[in-house]
Amino acid sequence: MEAVDIREVSQAEIDRRYRKIRDQLDRDDIDAIVVAATEYTGFEGGVRWVSGFRVVHRYVYVVIPTDGDPVAIFPTEARWVGRHDECWIPEQLFVDVPGVHIRELAESRGWDRLAVYGLNFIMNVRDYRALADGIFELIDYDEAFDLIRAVKSKEELVQVQHSFDLNERGFWAVVEAYEPGKTEAEILAAAEELFVRNGTQRTTQNMVLSGSDGHASPEFRHPDPVRPVDPADLLLYSIEIAGPTGYWAEFARPISRSGLSPLSSRIMDAYVECFELARSNLKSGATGHDVHHSVYGAFAGLDVKPGHVTGHSIDMVMVSHPRIGDGVDTVLEEDMIISIHPHVITNDDRHCLFMQETFRVTADGGQQLSSVPIVVFDGTER
Repeated sequence: MEAVDIREVSQAEIDRRYRKIRDQLDRDDIDAIVVAATEYTGFEGGVRWVSGFRVVHRYVYVVIPTDGDPVAIFPTEARWVGRHDECWIPEQLFVDVPGVHIRELAESRGWDRLAVYGLNFIMNVRDYRALADGIFELIDYDEAFDLIRAVKSKEELVQVQHSFDLNERGFWAVVEAYEPGKTEAEILAAAEELFVRNGTQRTTQNMVLSGSDGHASPEFRHPDPVRPVDPADLLLYSIEIAGPTGYWAEFARPISRSGLSPLSSRIMDAYVECFELARSNLKSGATGHDVHHSVYGAFAGLDVKPGHVTGHSIDMVMVSHPRIGDGVDTVLEEDMIISIHPHVITNDDRHCLFMQETFRVTADGGQQLSSVPIVVFDGTER
């Protein structure tokens, strides 16, 4: 059988993406959009979604007009960084200050309103300053562009599932490597090796919450490469990767040889209910606010507080809108991909529990993308 490159995007899918972008720009009376990407982990995916280019170093912009062909604009110093033949946009420019070139392009074409995706977190400061000097209006388009990408096509759903399957394999590699006496870093290394070998490369953001006596402290940390793990330690690896397809996947389950403390056990029981509520309530027509209050209701009556956003849309950009949280009135649609991960911290700020699971929104509820049960693992499952 002929091998299939899971990274490939069909021309029909490319056309669908540009059509969705231009239709929304037309509705918003906007002349063009600048899509920004940077090598900062989790912020490289917007450009890949519109061009196929994978950022290796530095940053890049894609300008998509409502009328006319797109152009990819790189800083001069990035000329030999990344495989530019992967970019499906024929016009690729290398300029000293991309913002100056984009400003001149906008003014030469008489654009009045220019949308920017990445205005809050991604765009290089020198380029923003150049654009801010233009005679056109700059439009913050972060949430709008997230919503353009949020509903996945059938082709995308295959690539999304590929990332989650790889992530799940990474979790089982951690379970197999887990043994008291090893360090946190040694245990995670088995997953990192698997990810790199299968094409994940730089796009990983793997952290750990850990602590002693069946508890975990509430601060995410780099895995410790020195201290041996005790059988009574609780390890909560937050395994977050963008696989070779570019779609991010997040996953976490508790691991401890001696089990959870009584306090952590009570929170764990609530977590099981939390994900059951997610399966019931992550349905088309619900709002992010509705799902947040339903899911977080599982922790009512416990002496805990939220320490992290309850959930969010996830795609080629790690954290996207719609968020799952209080006051988010965005209506969920079928085939959105939503990561649910309440970070539940005790009110004295000493302990926490954290798990991640990701769902596809359907008409009837959330479809769990992993097959891993919502339980505590002790290493014997290998």
